[in-house]
Amino acid sequence: MTEYKEEQEMEIEALESILADDFKEIHSSESGLNTSNRCFQITVTPQDDDDLEESSIPPVQLGFVFSHTENYPDEVPLLDVKSIRGIHVSDLTILKEKLEQEAAENLGMAMMYTLVSSAKDWLSEHYGQDDGDDYAEEETAKEDEVIIPHGEPVTLETFVAWRERYEAELALERAKLMPESALTAPKEKKLTGRQWFESGKARGTVVAAHQESEEEDDEDIDFEDDDFEDDEEDMLEHYLAEKSDARA
Repeated sequence: MTEYKEEQEMEIEALESILADDFKEIHSSESGLNTSNRCFQITVTPQDDDDLEESSIPPVQLGFVFSHTENYPDEVPLLDVKSIRGIHVSDLTILKEKLEQEAAENLGMAMMYTLVSSAKDWLSEHYGQDDGDDYAEEETAKEDEVIIPHGEPVTLETFVAWRERYEAELALERAKLMPESALTAPKEKKLTGRQWFESGKARGTVVAAHQESEEEDDEDIDFEDDDFEDDEEDMLEHYLAEKSDARA
């Protein structure tokens, strides 16, 4: 029992030295493992830290969780994997089965760093830089598909009410642009037919029209001298005939 404990402590010290900030101890309640022993989590990314630019965030991150059993490394350790960023749940199941199988193949030797390296290789194969970008684009597209409606839906009643308000505002703006004299000047009252006739305007109009008509008649009638001669002869004959009748 003491030998197992010593070997386990030596492995933990080695992992802390190699992995630095990517290695941390967590509470058993956070691990998801059914144990009260010490639990640890290692953050795994597809690329090494040297390949990442400063202040850049890896597209995917895996949480490799483990806890030593009493007789580790002669027993397989308790293992679990969880997505810190960008890994599908179905892929986590596949990876966990792969790691448990490898742990069974490495019994009798300290295997945690070997399993972490295998997880890193698997991530690089399935979630390389290009794959991570594609996944990020998919997540962004899903967010874009969620459309949150704003305001009220347009109906015929709301449109008519809006149009009336718009026309009223437009008329008000036009009125503001008109000169003050145009707004304050009284409008000329429109006369009825009877009021217009009694006001004298109608009589003036009729007289003017009558004079104009007489002038046109004078222009149209052409009196010739022969016409006057015929009238005088007829009148003379008529007068003589009356005289002769009186004598008789």
